[in-house]
Amino acid sequence: MRTGLTLAIARRRLLRLACAILVAASAAGRAEAATYAQRADALVRAYVAEGRFSGTVLVAREGRPVFRKSYGLANREWDAPATEDTRYRIGSMTKQFTAVSILQLAEAGKLALDDPVSRYYPEAPPAWGAVTLRHLLTHTSGIVSHPSFHGPFAAQARQDWTPEQIVALTRDQPLAFTPGARFAYDNTGYDLLGLIVERVSGEPYAAYLRDHVFRPAGLTHTGFDVATEILPHRATGYSLVGDHVENAPYLSMSVLYAAGGLYSTVDDLLTWDLALHGGKVLAPTSLAEMFRDQGFHYGFGEFIDVDQGHRHWGHGGGLLGFASMLDHYPDDGLTVVVLSNLEQANATRIARVLALLYFDPALADRPSGSTTPGERAAYVGRYQLAPRLMAEVSQDQGRLFVQIGGQPSIELLREFGRTFFMTTLPFQVTFADGGPAGALVLHQGLQDTAARRLE
Repeated sequence: MRTGLTLAIARRRLLRLACAILVAASAAGRAEAATYAQRADALVRAYVAEGRFSGTVLVAREGRPVFRKSYGLANREWDAPATEDTRYRIGSMTKQFTAVSILQLAEAGKLALDDPVSRYYPEAPPAWGAVTLRHLLTHTSGIVSHPSFHGPFAAQARQDWTPEQIVALTRDQPLAFTPGARFAYDNTGYDLLGLIVERVSGEPYAAYLRDHVFRPAGLTHTGFDVATEILPHRATGYSLVGDHVENAPYLSMSVLYAAGGLYSTVDDLLTWDLALHGGKVLAPTSLAEMFRDQGFHYGFGEFIDVDQGHRHWGHGGGLLGFASMLDHYPDDGLTVVVLSNLEQANATRIARVLALLYFDPALADRPSGSTTPGERAAYVGRYQLAPRLMAEVSQDQGRLFVQIGGQPSIELLREFGRTFFMTTLPFQVTFADGGPAGALVLHQGLQDTAARRLE
């Protein structure tokens, strides 16, 4: 009897101890999250203070937000603040939704990834004979991308286009290279995939996404952006022109179609990330294929790389008035979403720095802001980016500048440590450690270019 009583008391004590440990761990986790949120907020505020960001940011660990906040205005004319419910255009982030649609149709046996495009698009010219759906998914088809809405095509981009008309814009141009030989980012390829979704499923692209992708994933604030529809909490897009902000020019989202026509919120994109990797919309084999490097560090609608030593999958979007990024670190359970209604906001870089801050908390303690005379002297010099392309770093009146090629000089401001951002372009520069910088790395979105210093 005494033994049974002793064991019961011991069990209760162990239970109390286990509960205490869980409570302490939970409190420590909350404190850590609170500390990260404070540091992340300070980091994003630095971008806001420089006039380089307005929008909403979310960082989640294992599906639980550790930082979620909005900055600036969703509509400047009405002084309406951005909130976590604000719906932003997400541009090329749309491509992963298009890729999922194609994979679903492949699972249903309605198409195969290595089928020729001409099987579903008989209007294809003979030059496209070797182009497959896989080539379209991986930007390796050689099909010329349709004109940018920033250039001569800008006026036409205000008009509504059918998918067939968009694809036909470059259909009769020669292939840029043999299918599969190279990677060349191609919006036309994804527009063609959207058209194939319609023809194979018998449903309009937007309706297919709504019924077969958004609803199964639990998305309630994501859809194809149609200007004539009344859309609650729609953000207005802005562009930085010189030193002031203007309303972005009108753009018909029919031009972007399956390559970039969607809107969403940070919460919906977190829901999407969890649903996609949780198997709610794709079978495991399809999911593995989507996030397998198919060559050139790209899967299906996703870039595949290693960032700061961590496996990373992600895709951003940039269009008139908006910039976005959705990053996923599979080994760390980390998801980062950055949505902005300022075209020049470098959403890609903000997302990467927020992840780096999570992986390396000491980042927050490194100096930021202006440079010291010693630092400027160490960085000044000529750096070779390519055989005929130089980056020249100079200083003037206590400020640091970089000139690339024959372009005008651009001021460099410290982002953190030895990494600097350009005041008028969405690029960053990181100088090598040590005394006089022996090299620099130019960060352009997801691409890094190393440049050695010339004596």
